[in-house]
Amino acid sequence: MSAGGDAPSGGASEAPAVAAWRRFCRRLEALGEELASDPFPGHAGDLTEGVAHLADQVSCWLGWALAHADTTAPFFHRSNDLFTQWGGPNQDNVYHHARIDPRRRYRIRGQMRSCERFALTLRVGFMHMPEWGTRKALSSPDLGIGPGDPFEICFGGDGSEPGWVEIPEDVTTLSLREFYVDWQPEEPAVFTIECLDPPESPPTRDDALLAEQLEHAWAQVEHSMRGWNDYLREHRAAATDNTFTMHGAVAKGLAAARYAFLFWDLAPDEALVIDTDVPDAPYWGLQLASLGWYEPIDPVHRITSLNHQQIAVDPDGRARIVLAHRDPGVANWLDTGAHRDGLLTYRWFWPRSDPAPQVRVVAFDALAALLPDDAARVSPEERRTTLRDRQAHLAWRFRT
Repeated sequence: MSAGGDAPSGGASEAPAVAAWRRFCRRLEALGEELASDPFPGHAGDLTEGVAHLADQVSCWLGWALAHADTTAPFFHRSNDLFTQWGGPNQDNVYHHARIDPRRRYRIRGQMRSCERFALTLRVGFMHMPEWGTRKALSSPDLGIGPGDPFEICFGGDGSEPGWVEIPEDVTTLSLREFYVDWQPEEPAVFTIECLDPPESPPTRDDALLAEQLEHAWAQVEHSMRGWNDYLREHRAAATDNTFTMHGAVAKGLAAARYAFLFWDLAPDEALVIDTDVPDAPYWGLQLASLGWYEPIDPVHRITSLNHQQIAVDPDGRARIVLAHRDPGVANWLDTGAHRDGLLTYRWFWPRSDPAPQVRVVAFDALAALLPDDAARVSPEERRTTLRDRQAHLAWRFRT
């Protein structure tokens, strides 16, 4: 990926720290101007979303590169969730990341509270970067940890000490995702991380380190903005709209995770009906994301995700989900959020079998006749209550 906008600095006498900052800002300015043209999305409203997403990425990656760079005193950086979004995050998760050094030892402690489970991975970088991958994965069930439980997990050393998890030598990041499936207004989990091998003296930041950290932040912003847009464009070009593709795991990702993608394109008077068997998996669900920016479509004011505890299964044992621009009055409605097109992701994790969803596009006015008579329906007031309940849960989950 190019480093566009590398304009000259303010002169030979310019302070190195200012020069590094100027370089970072000019690159961002050039990237922002690129969002108004191909290959980025060009529908009404896309540019506004894109500029907002760029600002979000700057906030995310400056925090990661500067405030969370110290592997001797790591703190969890929350990103890829409700507030700093990239890469189509799962709306049922909270994501945390911490910088670690395989030569040091670390301890994670906390309390599960209302968290149903967590998945923890030792990784090289992030998926949008040229070098990335999962080297080791653990989950709370693997460790015998359940909702409400306290826990302590130790990492590092040569793996010979009882209860310790070895850190592969090329790992840079410890990533954690919490699962909240029931969406109740209750205390979420708490996780802390500490380095058990502190340095002899606190590290200091000089001009060279600052420049390196700003370069790292820029690389993350650029690769995230361009990389995820390219990722979606390439997969859509290889697929057929309104049809599921890509059944299976993501290479180098979480091995227990399975995905199917559906790129939708619906006229205002159309709806898409997904008719699926229930996966034999402890977790499954469907979620919507925007093209280009790969953000969840408004999870606060709209219902744009449904998991296995939220989906009403019909008496015949099948689940029918309707994707539409307006409320069809059925329980399993996914709201497009006024997006003509976008991505629907079907997730099923830790599976014992794979689902075989069927899809058809129909006229919105024909929905009532096409769905089974005993399919669950909801009133407008019931829908408002569901939204209020979901917002109450999110207020707890993302309370800080």
